[in-house]
Amino acid sequence: MSIPIVEGLVLRTAARHGVPGPVAQELLAGSRPCLHLVAFQDLTLAQQEVARPAARTGGLPSLPDGVDRPDGRAPLVLTVDCAALPREALDIALPSDGSLLFFTQIEYEPESSVVLHVPAGVRTTERSATYELGGEPEQVRVYQPDVLYPVPGLTVSPDWRDSPATSAFLDSGPDRDDILDVFEDAVRRAAAGGASHGVAVQLGGFSSPWQSAPDEGDLVLLAQMHGQSIDPDVYTQTLIVGTHEDIAGRRYEALEFEQQV
Repeated sequence: MSIPIVEGLVLRTAARHGVPGPVAQELLAGSRPCLHLVAFQDLTLAQQEVARPAARTGGLPSLPDGVDRPDGRAPLVLTVDCAALPREALDIALPSDGSLLFFTQIEYEPESSVVLHVPAGVRTTERSATYELGGEPEQVRVYQPDVLYPVPGLTVSPDWRDSPATSAFLDSGPDRDDILDVFEDAVRRAAAGGASHGVAVQLGGFSSPWQSAPDEGDLVLLAQMHGQSIDPDVYTQTLIVGTHEDIAGRRYEALEFEQQV
C-alpha cells in the first residue's frame, strides 16, 4: 500500500474510534509495513478470488547441485517464492527472484538455523529426508506442506504511545488505553483487508514478541513464524532478525534466531 492509502486508512479508523488526528499521525509515524503469509482459509472471500501463492510450509527442500542440507540437519519449515511477493509492501530488501529457504527447529530451541537463497534458473534437486549418521540411518523431520498467500499489513512500534499527543491522550481519561488497544487492532485488521493473521508467518515490520523484542537497535525483523503456522500442535514463536545491510546484502549467515514460548 502506498503512503497516502495507509494514511487515509489510519485516519478513517481513528475517526471511527474517537481517536484524535494527531494521535493517529503518531501511530502512522511509528509504523512499518509487513507481509503476512496466511493459509487460504484465512483470506477474505474477496481476497480468495485473486489469491496467488507465495510460500509453502514444510516439505522437502530443493537445493542446487553440490549444495547439501545445512549442517545440523534442521528441518525445512518455510520456502518463500520471492518473485511472488508484493515487494512494494516491504521496507526490507529481499531478493527479487528465486526462493528463500528457512531451516530451523520450531518445537524446541534450535541448535542450528539457516536461511538460504536459491536463485531463479538454477538447477535444483529435491533432497531426501534420510541420511546416515555414524553408519546408522537417520531422518530429518518433515512438516506437512501447506500453501501460504501474501497479505500486505501494517505493524506498530511498541514505543508509539510515548509520543507527545498520544501520551496526552492517555492522560486525559481512565479508558484511553483501552481505546488505543481497540484502535491499533482495528488499524492492523483494516491494513490486512480483513484477513486473519494472528497465527501466521510475518515478513518484515515490527515483531509481536511474547517476551522481549529482538528487533532493537540496528536489528530489524526478517521473519516471525508462529509454530502453529507450520504445525498446528506446536506453540512456539520463532523470530529472525538482522541488520538492514545484512538482509539487503543477502548475508544470511549473520542473522540471529530466537525462539519464544
